[in-house]
Amino acid sequence: MFIGEYQHTVDSKGRLIIPSKFRESLGAEFIMTKGLDNCLFVYPQEEWKALEEKLRKLPLTNRDARAFVRFFFSGATECILDKQGRVLIPNNLREHAKLVKDAVIIGVASRIEIWSKEEWDSYNDDDSLSYDSIAEKMAELGI
Repeated sequence: MFIGEYQHTVDSKGRLIIPSKFRESLGAEFIMTKGLDNCLFVYPQEEWKALEEKLRKLPLTNRDARAFVRFFFSGATECILDKQGRVLIPNNLREHAKLVKDAVIIGVASRIEIWSKEEWDSYNDDDSLSYDSIAEKMAELGI
């Protein structure tokens, strides 16, 4: 399970250090793709395969399902860590997440999210995010 928040910088070659606490669960090879809210999603291989199976079952006739699958898979790339625990983030994914220098890496249970520091700060400062209201909605979902 991935938990916690870490800050690192993207180097001039587009590489980012993955926190050591995430590396063992992530594995040497993993999948990175465009995420929601202008971040990147990073999945261990087994989590990616489980998600891929669910997405394959979406109806091809549903326009929103097709759009989501295209968005999700078109940005996906297989990644490996180098000996220093860094991953090279492809340019198209850095552009999607607005990653230039400062990054925030967070654990979200079964995946990792990579945010630009500016986007993460903006997300957390969003007045429309009422955690009390969100908690009420989660209670409606049985959480």
